[in-house]
Amino acid sequence: MPAILIEVRKDYNEEEGTRIIDAVHSAMVTAFQIPPEDKTVRLLVHPPHRFAVSPTKTQPELYTLISVDAFSGRSIDAKRNLFSEMTKNLSELGIPKDHVLIVVRDSQKESWGVQGGQSAYDVDLGFKVEV
Repeated sequence: MPAILIEVRKDYNEEEGTRIIDAVHSAMVTAFQIPPEDKTVRLLVHPPHRFAVSPTKTQPELYTLISVDAFSGRSIDAKRNLFSEMTKNLSELGIPKDHVLIVVRDSQKESWGVQGGQSAYDVDLGFKVEV
């Protein structure tokens, strides 16, 4: 049930954007073992002058920031796997690995409203969070 935001500096076409979203979601399924149909991924394009990046980046237009809001409980190994899978998947689309920054923000299940306004703490999520 993670909520993912991918922020970029380049206006990708529909096919490219879909491939980026799918690459990130695929990494979530692999690393965090979420169900494949559990997909909440947004791609936000910023004009380059409103998204500053390090001048050391060789292809600044490809810089990609990924924020993952997720339930607490994933192990450091699951997070390492997530970081590795995401950068691998995106590199296959031409985004350099050193141009990807991933931030995972953990929060307790009781902080999420799901399934018609219920606390995630009170419902069967249908998947294991502690991976």
